[in-house]
Amino acid sequence: MKPPAEVSVFLISLLAPGVLFTMNNIPAFQEPLPILGMGMVILGSVLLLLLLLTVQHKTKVDPLFYVFAEFSFICMVGLTNALEQDGFISGFMDFYIKMGEPHLSTAYAVMMSYWEGVVHFTLFLIIIHRMFAGKSYRSLGLLWAGSSIAHQIVFIPGVVIGKYGSNIRPAFWRNVPFFLLPFWAASLLFSRPREMPIITADKIAAEQKKSLLSRPVDLLLSLLLLGAMAFTVFRGFVVLDCPLDTCFTYIYQYEPYLKDPVGFPRIMMLMYLFYAVPLLAVLIYGLKTPGCRWMLDWTIFFAGAMVQTQWCHIGASLHSRTPFTYRVPADRRWPVIALNVLLAVAPVLLALRCHTNPAYFMTPVHEGQTKNEKKTK
Repeated sequence: MKPPAEVSVFLISLLAPGVLFTMNNIPAFQEPLPILGMGMVILGSVLLLLLLLTVQHKTKVDPLFYVFAEFSFICMVGLTNALEQDGFISGFMDFYIKMGEPHLSTAYAVMMSYWEGVVHFTLFLIIIHRMFAGKSYRSLGLLWAGSSIAHQIVFIPGVVIGKYGSNIRPAFWRNVPFFLLPFWAASLLFSRPREMPIITADKIAAEQKKSLLSRPVDLLLSLLLLGAMAFTVFRGFVVLDCPLDTCFTYIYQYEPYLKDPVGFPRIMMLMYLFYAVPLLAVLIYGLKTPGCRWMLDWTIFFAGAMVQTQWCHIGASLHSRTPFTYRVPADRRWPVIALNVLLAVAPVLLALRCHTNPAYFMTPVHEGQTKNEKKTK
């Protein structure tokens, strides 16, 4: 009896710690180039195992399966790194931190690794299970795509412009395919048709006649998103060294992590300023305008991005691996955490609202269509 695909992927991924432990104890892998070469060989071997696995199923396999399964292996590498940097295990990542990617020892990278090893890995197993069971996984895939793309566009530029930019080793370039693949996966997922719930034309018409003021949940969400926009713009000005006293006070007394020389917080705030703010404005428009079906996809994508980045940001600003002078001061901790959590929660609440009651976002129904539907009944 063949094991389910998700079980096979789980078992293959569990090989990662053993591979790391072996490489850590072989002197040949204490140099930068051999680390990169062996890393590519290992990833190629994982892909070969996956190809052999899918041959056994004798069915047409979604190409995204190989993306999710390969990333699952990397998730276990990340989780191993996080556990070692926090002192729970030892003897797995020393060689890679010294000669591969020294920036993986930073607080931001540790929090990122926990997210990959727990959240992403769980998502992959659920997605692969649904994939081989013939069930839809599009929404879960978009959630991962948003999370992964947000992680990559902060992580890679952050390494290059931060204090580790002058110490980039060859192994860093193994991130390039893992930077490109989420964009390709997202384009495939967005291009596939969404499974829409069956909602009567009467109900759609009734929902879309309501103004924003008569929809208190949507009005509250709009206000939350406006608040998120204001907070995001403000922090963007802060990292751009705005000379206003308010900005100076905030960065020194509330979130000194924003000036941590590792570079990740600065890149994150700039990404928020130039990408999240326009998207927040578009989402507010979608809450006000009926028939914006794209809200059902983009709210999921955006929620994944914001939760991932805020998890890393909040965790890194409190983590012991961040120098004390850059951590959130103890007497300001709760207001700063509350603001950052709210920034992560608002997009999640919006995504839940769109998917629990999507009638307002369905294609607008004209009055003639509702009359014809009543006649057919």
